[in-house]
Amino acid sequence: MISVRAINGCSIIRTATSAGGPPVSLFRHRIQRLRASHLREFSKLGLNFPLLRSNRRFLGNNDAPSCSSCIHSLVESVSEELESISRRKGSRIRVRASVKVKLTSYGEVLEDKLVNQELESGLLLEFKKDAERVLLAVVHRRDGKKNWMVFDQNGVTCSIKPQQITYIVPGVYNFDHTGLTDFLQRAQDNLDPQLLEFAWIELLEKNKPVAPEELAEMIYGRADPLESYCAHFLLSQDEIYFSVLESKGSRSIYSPRSTEQVEELLRRQRVKEAEEKEFQKFIQLLKSAKKAPSHAKPPKSSWLADDKVQDRIGSLEAYAIDAWASTDQQKLAGTILKSMGLQKTSVSALNLLIDIGYFPVHVNLELLKLNLPTHHSEAITEAAEVLLSESSDIDAVRRIDLTHLKVYAIDVDEADELDDALSATRLQDGRIKIWIHVADPARYVTPGSKVDREARRRGTSVFLPTATYPMFPEKLAMEGMSLRQGENCNAVSVSVVLRSDGCIADYSVENSIIRPTYMLTYESASELLHLNLEEEAELKLLSEAAFIRSQWRREQGAVDTTTLETRIKVVNPEDPEPLINLYVENQADLAMRLVFEMMILCGEVVATFGSQHNIPLPYRGQPQSNIDVSAFAHLPEGPVRSSSIVKVMRAAEMNFRCPVRHGVLGIPGYVQFTSPIRRYMDLAAHYQIKAFLRGGDNFPFSAGELEGIAASVNMQSKVVRKLSNSGLRYWVIEFLRRQEKGKKYTALILRFVKDRIASLLLVEVGFQATAWVSEGKQVGDEIEVRVEEAHPRDDLILFKEVI
Repeated sequence: MISVRAINGCSIIRTATSAGGPPVSLFRHRIQRLRASHLREFSKLGLNFPLLRSNRRFLGNNDAPSCSSCIHSLVESVSEELESISRRKGSRIRVRASVKVKLTSYGEVLEDKLVNQELESGLLLEFKKDAERVLLAVVHRRDGKKNWMVFDQNGVTCSIKPQQITYIVPGVYNFDHTGLTDFLQRAQDNLDPQLLEFAWIELLEKNKPVAPEELAEMIYGRADPLESYCAHFLLSQDEIYFSVLESKGSRSIYSPRSTEQVEELLRRQRVKEAEEKEFQKFIQLLKSAKKAPSHAKPPKSSWLADDKVQDRIGSLEAYAIDAWASTDQQKLAGTILKSMGLQKTSVSALNLLIDIGYFPVHVNLELLKLNLPTHHSEAITEAAEVLLSESSDIDAVRRIDLTHLKVYAIDVDEADELDDALSATRLQDGRIKIWIHVADPARYVTPGSKVDREARRRGTSVFLPTATYPMFPEKLAMEGMSLRQGENCNAVSVSVVLRSDGCIADYSVENSIIRPTYMLTYESASELLHLNLEEEAELKLLSEAAFIRSQWRREQGAVDTTTLETRIKVVNPEDPEPLINLYVENQADLAMRLVFEMMILCGEVVATFGSQHNIPLPYRGQPQSNIDVSAFAHLPEGPVRSSSIVKVMRAAEMNFRCPVRHGVLGIPGYVQFTSPIRRYMDLAAHYQIKAFLRGGDNFPFSAGELEGIAASVNMQSKVVRKLSNSGLRYWVIEFLRRQEKGKKYTALILRFVKDRIASLLLVEVGFQATAWVSEGKQVGDEIEVRVEEAHPRDDLILFKEVI
């Protein structure tokens, strides 16, 4: 019997001493792996081995008999048992006549083994359902000329092509498809891949190919349908001992691999098993972290300590933002999600990372997707510290002392860096003289330096509700460049004398030293203005100047675009429920109008100064020829009218050689100049102006170079603007989600989008949204709405009018 020869002692010993055969050590390893489960397989064939029952030390005990004596004992036991079985059961082990399997020795024509059985109803076959699945099925009937309808193991009727068939079970006719489950279960009970090892040793010695039915004879002692299918399944799934020698249709012949190949494949298998074990350990780590309460979840740093864990977490992070670096990274994330029982979606990856504590609940996905820098490198930070400690002031001898002036710095209360401040006095002739003092970062940074290049790459500081990512390293920006209350600070001061009608009578641009007197928020500055205190006469002068400037600009065709704006500061954004501070800024507020007008005035003066001295600068303009302001006169002033006007405004234009009229602001030219710590193009303007003030026309940038810089910086600024807007919107929706259900909000109807769907401005929140409004409501009307749904992660907010 071939099945006996698979463990025949003489054959094994002969193989061990034959040239090219597997070594004794390899066989000893195989014998030691023979477990009770293997013995049960042989017992199914009616084989019993007294030696193995009575002396279990045979499988590896040092005190056991020698391998040779054990093998001979085993052989004798097998022989006796087989003879007994043969007498008792006669032809039971023989192949049924209906199977018609032709067992061939090595050297015979392979085509004899590759003859395909004709398809007919009732045959039992295996077919390839898709790339990953093979199923058992019973042939039902033809489906067209070539295809066949089958009943598969899942109870599904489907049509298959002949090329999908991977095996036809021999010796089966008129199989009842209701018996598929039982057949599969019995086959499952019979499968043991390690039985292939014994057959491989026998076949390798003779370098003999094998068909599934022959293998069934060897390992099961018979080639009945069930055993033949099991042998086919073992061979088709095997990746170690056998390879396909030749295939034809649903028939395949397999050849034993060489000892070297097997040992290499086993080595790879062990490596793979070790990797799988390590991977499962990682999956358990994820599951454990997911179940842990919020306060007990592993810190983010723990996921980054090991390279392999970091790579796996990195794949999930990339999957969450649809930004995988390679298909391998994508597949790895998909495998992890599948192992966790999750769908292969970005949302699943995101939620998993939140559940294990790697991401905070309110992680900013847009920031991750855009990959914007949130920290300065060590090299840039060190370079900035050198500038602070060693940089000398090249403009020291040209600075005018303005420390005698009362200086107001007005900004939002959480401003980290102060770029600008204001002073005012009334001249003897009654005119108002204004100073706009702007921080002087160019006192430290020179064009083309390491810190300058990094600032240009960033283009702008990033202001989010949860954090600020400055253009310059924080220490340099805060301790060196920023204006500080009560300290002497370097500045570039623009002074302007206004005529009574608000136009510019005289101006100057100079390097200066100032000492800021007050650091005010918009709210506190407005309060001081309303109090009308005599000791704050300078602040009142600034407000007066702002008013006459506003009037003058309107006469020049300026368009009023004041509205309500939301500002949010999130405290402890890493917490699941962080504190949200929401402020609504009315741009028509006294203090905000004051600062707004002074910034515009500064921009006009710098543009005029640049034009007068032929200085290449980033001049900004905005045509308004398409705006007929009178067409909007019927709308209420403020947000409603501003919203309609902004919709028809044209985009800003830039020129780098001479000023361009800014029609919307109502001025002949404009240069952004007042935020050089926050905006790179403002800093570039400082470089150009300061070069001129040093007494020459050797400007750092030509007009062409400025244009190239502006193209890059403006592109980056658009990205940052989009990020800021999306971050603000997320937190407004989160703020509204937390409010008491059914809370009413006052909303202004800005315009109608379609039919009765209106664009609204929530007055208490400064947030624009859309909602259906009832008949009779008009643009400019106030209505009440309530929040129906709010899902910040999905960017979804639904309002309903309260009628």
